[in-house]
Amino acid sequence: MAKKRLPSPEHADTLSLNALRSLVTGLLERSQQAEARLAKLEAHNIQLREENAALRLDNTRLKLENQLLRDEIARLKNLPPRPPFRASGMDKATDSMLGDKQLSKKKPRGPKLDVKRVSRQEILRINAPAGSRFKGYKSVYVRDLVLKAELVHYRRECWVTPDGKTVLAALPAGTIGGYGANLRRLCLMLHAQGQVTTARLTTLLNDIGLDISKRQIVRLLTRQLDGFVAEDAAVLHAGLVSSSYVTVDDTGARHSHNPCYATHIGGPNFTVFRTTKSKSRLNFLSLLRGGYQDYVLNDAAFEYLKERRADAAVTAGLRALEPQRSCNQVPFL
Repeated sequence: MAKKRLPSPEHADTLSLNALRSLVTGLLERSQQAEARLAKLEAHNIQLREENAALRLDNTRLKLENQLLRDEIARLKNLPPRPPFRASGMDKATDSMLGDKQLSKKKPRGPKLDVKRVSRQEILRINAPAGSRFKGYKSVYVRDLVLKAELVHYRRECWVTPDGKTVLAALPAGTIGGYGANLRRLCLMLHAQGQVTTARLTTLLNDIGLDISKRQIVRLLTRQLDGFVAEDAAVLHAGLVSSSYVTVDDTGARHSHNPCYATHIGGPNFTVFRTTKSKSRLNFLSLLRGGYQDYVLNDAAFEYLKERRADAAVTAGLRALEPQRSCNQVPFL
């Protein structure tokens, strides 16, 4: 059926009364038809949304059933089941220290906030034409990086005490084998955070003008790490003390061509990784202790023995044991 052609509304002033009535009636009919089509489309949209929600629910149910079947197959094959949760995304988290909410927001554009930390100021002059008037300076802040190799000659004072002993002035803290602390910081940062190999580190430092070998770089990266070990232990202790909950997980990992286990211990504000050759309960408890090796027989220990229904003779022997605290396992046993 052909659509009824309506008079043009552009010349409504020249239309007759019947033509105006016909125009208004036609517009009303088209408006009612458009509303009917819109209502039909909205109903169809609601139906599609309900079907989409049902399909999503079915998809989730199928994923769970698939995971259960995978776990059952792994159990029958004596394999460890696959964890049902997704990857934590730690690789992405290491790219930035900001939270998810801050990452989603765009950084507002504006003036830099580091202009108060100017390290050097230079005045750039120009040969102005004769008769020109000086109007001051126009400031431009340029950010640059300076990598410079230094060979520092330390002259250490040497004294001989009245009893014949020689006393030397100490070198600056962090000096290892004739190389300073700043060089070691750069090597550690590029190797650990930037994933730069020792060969590329050697090439980079030699190009800058520093005479260093690959073997010496390996020494800087692997020797005298007691400070990092102490800091790592302090992070674990502070996290266990302050966190309201602790999450743990372990997975197989090869280390030095030997099968080992990597254990993750974390909370809302800390994360610690440990690699050991065992995943036993005693090994896990030793990791949770964070380096502490002492044995203590207190009320909590005897309450635990009571809950586990330990032999009364063993409990009485432990109560009579002196001292009640041992520095490690050897004197305790």
